Amino acid sequence: MPPSGTGCYNRHFTQGVPVSVDLSAGVLLRRLETLYPGVATEVATAIQSLVDEQVVGNNRGGDRPWNEQDVVLITYADQIRSSGQSPLATLGEWLSETSLDGLFSVVHLLPFYPYSSDDGFSVIDYLQVDPEVGDWDDIARLGEQVDWMFDFVLNHLSRKSDWFQKYLAGESPFDRFFIEADPSSDLSEVVRPRSSPLLTGVETNRGPRHVWSTFSDDQIDLNYAEPEVLLRMLRVLLSYASQGARILRLDAVAFLWKEKGTNCMHLPQTHEVVKLMRDVVTAVFPGTLILTETNVPHEENVRYFGEGDEAHLVYQFSLPPLLLDAFVHGDAVYLRQWLEKLAPPPPGCTFLNFTASHDGIGVRPLEGLVPQKRFEGVIDAVRARGALVNTRRNAAGDQVPYELNITYVDALSPKATEEASCKEIHARRFLASQAMMLAMPGIPAVYFHSLVGTRNDYQGAEASGIHRRIHRHKYQREELEKHLAEKESLASMIYEGYQRLLLLRKDHPAFHPDAPFRLIDGAPKECLVFERVSLDGKERICVLVNFGNPPSEEWDHFFASTFKGYRNLLTGQIEASAPRPGECVWLLGE
Repeated sequence: MPPSGTGCYNRHFTQGVPVSVDLSAGVLLRRLETLYPGVATEVATAIQSLVDEQVVGNNRGGDRPWNEQDVVLITYADQIRSSGQSPLATLGEWLSETSLDGLFSVVHLLPFYPYSSDDGFSVIDYLQVDPEVGDWDDIARLGEQVDWMFDFVLNHLSRKSDWFQKYLAGESPFDRFFIEADPSSDLSEVVRPRSSPLLTGVETNRGPRHVWSTFSDDQIDLNYAEPEVLLRMLRVLLSYASQGARILRLDAVAFLWKEKGTNCMHLPQTHEVVKLMRDVVTAVFPGTLILTETNVPHEENVRYFGEGDEAHLVYQFSLPPLLLDAFVHGDAVYLRQWLEKLAPPPPGCTFLNFTASHDGIGVRPLEGLVPQKRFEGVIDAVRARGALVNTRRNAAGDQVPYELNITYVDALSPKATEEASCKEIHARRFLASQAMMLAMPGIPAVYFHSLVGTRNDYQGAEASGIHRRIHRHKYQREELEKHLAEKESLASMIYEGYQRLLLLRKDHPAFHPDAPFRLIDGAPKECLVFERVSLDGKERICVLVNFGNPPSEEWDHFFASTFKGYRNLLTGQIEASAPRPGECVWLLGE
């Protein structure tokens, strides 16, 4: 359990005392009338009481709660192990000794709670730290080095959890905490993220029942139509904020509310719950940010900004597959088309940009953005580079790809070649993808395995039978240090190059998440060029990416006429030259 009388461990928090924080009664009631008509007043009173119990604190907050120094590191709690100490302690030690805690302002610690499957996303107890990775004191100590992003796995709970066991036993109120359904019901409209059955049969003290299980038979969906579920989950959310979480990630939130006769995705009630969670957290911890995880087509994804009153942060899910498409096909045609239509977030909101994570590369966000032939070309290219492809069942009953399981490092490998320079080309292509991601408007997030240049872990995937383990390798510390120490290896090239990118990014206000972004016309289709300008207008950086071909006369003329007098930030070159195939450059203007 979290320490009693939870204080404020995060370095950006100040100690506080319980005080009465009045939520806007009108807004709160309006949201609750949508969710719980007839009992909204009683639920509002219970929420206000819950808020009044909290220890008030604050982290960065303010009008601009982020800046160009903000970069997120995505990692498992047991990513690095060593003898004689907990994995969390090892992680903190490694970040300190490598000075990476000066390059990453936030660590997204993937679920560190006791769990029964899905590498942490089938939570047994939300309020405990898995003793295999450490304890709350480890969390507190590491929070002195970096800010936290915690996972709030709010859609489902492990069947081994105390709540579900009490449901099976018929104990109130837990007998209302999960969603029962008749397997003969027509649920064909429900969107399926997996090919596993939607309902799971269980034995209860009331006889056999079938419960809703969107992701697996070990991950039982919670019933948010029951107000007590919402109240208990709000308590969990506030507990995470009190432990110093600067960002709270709402996992798989798109599936949260179920209503028979609908597709059970993005329902109005789901959006109201997200807004309510933001209202409640902001009332007590005004600087804490809400991030929604909705791996869906772009137009659906950005709806979670609401009118600037819902999520503060939304993942840029279309970026990873579109970048991959550009490198696979050697042109930026569809990436540019998407960027041309990319609307800025509402004030007070921003994107979380990434290329890789603990999940694979989702391809649903490519829907409507590239032609079918291009889509199939991406699938074929990553399969040739060792990807394991997860499928889902679409509305027609066909199995279609939804996730490419491959490290982003291997996804960006060049075509098979015997050239001696293949390793250098590989590192250049991969770092180009990361340099572009880091330069985009929004906050960048870097997966641990992208930082250290991890290749596909076929053994881990085969031994577990879990495709995603191909990009979830766990290191012994000695193994990691050996992996990075080999001079001129692909891993060391990536690791050293990545650190240079991070150092440069944090020193340039043109990379502020809110700094203006403008596409520059005139580049050939193989290239993409855009500009970032600092909020005060004093710094101008142009980002140029060459996705494929050797420089042409057209490209050379465009470059010479457009970027005369610009300095290459990455090399220090005074008179910058055009990027080579598979290269990204950052040019500082006069």
